[in-house]
Amino acid sequence: MKGKKIAVIIAHPDDETLWAGGTLLLHPEWDTFIFCLCRKYDPDRAPKFKKVLDIFNSEGAMEDLDDGPAQTPQELNLVSELILKALPSYTWDIIITHSPSGEYSRHLRHEEIGKAVMNLWLADKLHSNELLTFAYEDGNRMYFPQVIKQANLYFNLSTKYWKQKYNIMTEIYGFDPDSWEAKTTPKKEAFWRFTAKETAIAWLKRNSLL
Repeated sequence: MKGKKIAVIIAHPDDETLWAGGTLLLHPEWDTFIFCLCRKYDPDRAPKFKKVLDIFNSEGAMEDLDDGPAQTPQELNLVSELILKALPSYTWDIIITHSPSGEYSRHLRHEEIGKAVMNLWLADKLHSNELLTFAYEDGNRMYFPQVIKQANLYFNLSTKYWKQKYNIMTEIYGFDPDSWEAKTTPKKEAFWRFTAKETAIAWLKRNSLL
């Protein structure tokens, strides 16, 4: 039986694994498309991203949105255009993406992509029954990113699935076990889940994002 149609929209090759890898591994029946907005021409990360798509049994695409260390702000209209151009459909069962507030302190690309996807969903330019945004925080760099326990969806990964996720980060993407990425790799995953626009707008206002 054909699974649900899922769009995963992320900034960097590894974000799909870091923040939602366990969820994707738990649902091999999903018909998944992963769109990464940065590093399309990165000779190291782009080929690794393609290998990871195979592990998740997913289709995917990449773009080359500026990702320089200066984190020059990008126009949300540009980010939105890249998303709409890349996705093979505007209608999904579930869309998974960054939080408009990001997952740690701080990366503008995460925040910009989260805002762009949320705006597209609220404007009916992207359609889905559920919009899931990653729910993590780092206490303003006080600790490695961890789940926000108040999020709508929150669960522990079994050792089996966490090890698979960790192996993707260290063996496929090649992050050293002592790297921030490897040490961050969450054993728990959480998402803010939105099914109604009114709830999403209220959440944005409550978090001073609107």
